[in-house]
Amino acid sequence: MKTLRFKLLDEAFGRKAIKADYPSARTPDYFGKNVFSLEKMKSYLSKSSYKTLLNTIETGMPLSHDIADEVAQGMKHWAIDMGATHYTHWFQPLTGGSAEKHDSFAEFDSERNMVEEFSGKVLVQQEPDASSFPNGGIRNTFEARGYTAWDPASPAFVVGDTLCIPTIFISYTGEALDYKAPLLRSLAAIDKNATRVCKLFDENVQKVHSYLGWEQEYFLVDEALWAGRPDLMLTGRTLMGHESAKNQQLEDHYFGHIPSRVLAFMTDLEVEALKLGIPVKTRHNEVAPNQFELAPIYEETNLAVDHNLLLMSTMRGIARRHNFRVLLHEKPYSGVNGSGKHCNWSLGTDTGVNLLSPGKDALSNLQFVTFVANVLKAVYKHNGLLKASISSATNAHRLGANEAPPAIISVFLGTQVSAVLSKVVKSTSEEAIVFDKKAGLKLGIGHIPEIFIDNTDRNRTSPFAFTGNRFEFRAVGSSENCGGAMLALHAAVAEQLNDFTEEVEARMKKGEAKEKAIFEVVKAYIKDSTAIHFDGNGYSDEWKAEAAKRGLCCETSVPVIFDAYLAKDSVKTFSNTNVLTERELHSRCEVKWEMYSKKIQIESRVLGDLAMNHVIPVATEYQSKLLDNVAKVAAHFPETLSGAMSAQNKLIIERIANHTNEITVGVQSMVDERKKANKAGSERDKAIAYHDNVIPRMATVRYHIDKLELIVDNEMWPLPKYRELLFIR
Repeated sequence: MKTLRFKLLDEAFGRKAIKADYPSARTPDYFGKNVFSLEKMKSYLSKSSYKTLLNTIETGMPLSHDIADEVAQGMKHWAIDMGATHYTHWFQPLTGGSAEKHDSFAEFDSERNMVEEFSGKVLVQQEPDASSFPNGGIRNTFEARGYTAWDPASPAFVVGDTLCIPTIFISYTGEALDYKAPLLRSLAAIDKNATRVCKLFDENVQKVHSYLGWEQEYFLVDEALWAGRPDLMLTGRTLMGHESAKNQQLEDHYFGHIPSRVLAFMTDLEVEALKLGIPVKTRHNEVAPNQFELAPIYEETNLAVDHNLLLMSTMRGIARRHNFRVLLHEKPYSGVNGSGKHCNWSLGTDTGVNLLSPGKDALSNLQFVTFVANVLKAVYKHNGLLKASISSATNAHRLGANEAPPAIISVFLGTQVSAVLSKVVKSTSEEAIVFDKKAGLKLGIGHIPEIFIDNTDRNRTSPFAFTGNRFEFRAVGSSENCGGAMLALHAAVAEQLNDFTEEVEARMKKGEAKEKAIFEVVKAYIKDSTAIHFDGNGYSDEWKAEAAKRGLCCETSVPVIFDAYLAKDSVKTFSNTNVLTERELHSRCEVKWEMYSKKIQIESRVLGDLAMNHVIPVATEYQSKLLDNVAKVAAHFPETLSGAMSAQNKLIIERIANHTNEITVGVQSMVDERKKANKAGSERDKAIAYHDNVIPRMATVRYHIDKLELIVDNEMWPLPKYRELLFIR
């Protein structure tokens, strides 16, 4: 009789590719179909209201109540035309995901007739229950009032029958309870301080935009197999499982042929994403089996963050249509690559200049080096904070393993940029800043054209790498809201740019020429930031030792890493840039510690349940069969033969007994440590106790379970194995 596992395998491996439903129209014809875009606004608003709303989006000027009412009416009519019956304020609480509360357009008029209503007041502000969202002690749980407020810079969209309006989420007393509010503040700080620097080079610059291009990595697993793994269902990762004989070691999955079932899923996902205005562009197999990547065209950072969250929720729904489950956990499988969300970040002016791209003349190159030097110094000063911004219970499994960057923040610049900065430090003139044009690489093959080489190579082990015209923050986790890392980066860079401007202006007041003043300050910044610059192998033990000597943050305990948010320099930076108040920082740390403990607590409980209720009974049953076999062999065969045969089985029986005993003892020890951790006096102490005492015991239990997996009869083993989970049929 087949076990449940084999029934699940039959179902999973019998899957057929569901044909993807491409729209008959070309991509430009349906891109943004479900978005209340500028083009839609023109059709549903008066010219004056459209112009006013556009000014609000571009400058941040508030809308009057009358204009808000007209916008609400236009948005409602468009949404109803799209089939919407409900609306929601779509926000980003500190859970790391998105949240929404749906209300219908239905209202009674003065004569008790049912009508469809949606006012400017409702558009601009709503009041969801804030008591059950993480707030880090910033408010009492019995006081439930919280507000969502419309963000006009991110367009509304329709999902199913619901109009979704992107909003910020704040408490009754005004503190941010989300990621979007501080992200918007950080964007304002970057705009203000980067524009001041740009005006030293070009007075025509009026605004600086932050751009983000995320690369979303993820795993797919067949839904039937997922349903047979309670650990995957409840925690997003496998808490046990011996590695497959074949995983990624042949490197044959990376950029390989996309399986037909996966391609059908990707196609449907792309269509739905494009309808929502998410400009998806790239898809491919990633390094690990069943791992894939999706990346869009770069967008303004606020919109890019919204689109990434929207994509993550969309892909979950689309996956289920194709009998898949999406795994966004940073490390769902031990021993193979984890998943990140590489955040490619750049700054651009309203005059069309990429501030992180080398220029065509000495002045523009000086501007480029100015911004690179300021980013270097900001990352150096706040490397601990930036590490805290990407740290979590889930990302801790990924960092420093299987091609993921290490948990030590450093900056890779590449040969040419490094050489230019070195030359700047040794030079006395800004004319030293010269970049080579892209070099041509001739392959000596007649029909292959000349290939142009970028001014930097790529360093896969660098958490923060310059890649030609942007910085790639590679350490961000795949399940995270990338707004958390971006707002920390913006705050650090914005403060640094302000310091730079003040230093240059102080020199100019003393009579120093502008270009000379800029050059000297930049030179000093490059010298000051030498410790953060590392172009080598971030995995080497030598680098870990060197990083510690350089004074970089080498802490490995996630709960302790979070302390960087409350460091004196961090509090000052967030306060000076108006991104987060000290009270908001304290609340976020409380949330992070609490979330860390809860995730480890859940994993520990699930592991204990699986160990005692799935693994131990099966191992014991197999052990009983072996004992029965020993007795029968002894009864039916000569003593010499039975002795040899029994000895082998007895050895296996003994190994099973040892492993089951270690698991039983380990689970009890794990439970005891969990109880102690839960009595800790603070959320920080609790999180540290879970890190120091619970996680090591989980690792011990897993070790013995994985050993049993290799011993127990394959048909008796209750859970789908790695060799089954990792390869889609």
